[in-house]
Amino acid sequence: MIQGSGSHSQADHASALAAEAEGYLLAQAHHRDARREAKALCARMPWLTTAQAEEVTHHYIEQRIDLTRRMLQATAQRAVELRQEYEDRYAVLRRDLRKRHVACACAVMACVGAISTLWYLLTPLPV
Repeated sequence: MIQGSGSHSQADHASALAAEAEGYLLAQAHHRDARREAKALCARMPWLTTAQAEEVTHHYIEQRIDLTRRMLQATAQRAVELRQEYEDRYAVLRRDLRKRHVACACAVMACVGAISTLWYLLTPLPV
């Protein structure tokens, strides 16, 4: 048992490490895309000096990364909300299903009791 919990902890650690690496790579890809878009924007404004183009690029990247961060946070928050809604709905459905099973079990037991009683009453007594 101890080995199992140790390997489980290692699996959790490996999963967390993989998620962190994935997040880093995703952030780098967003940053690279923002830089490419900023360069394309500056290319359409040939009157900018090199310093101005660098400043526009810097501000564009900052705003784009901030927007991406806010969108991801909103998406993550919505995912948490949806998960809670689904868990709540599942709990209600599960409770209702249990109630129906209990009601059916009671009805079956009542039928068995009634049939048993009728069988006893209708069976002739030996003389």
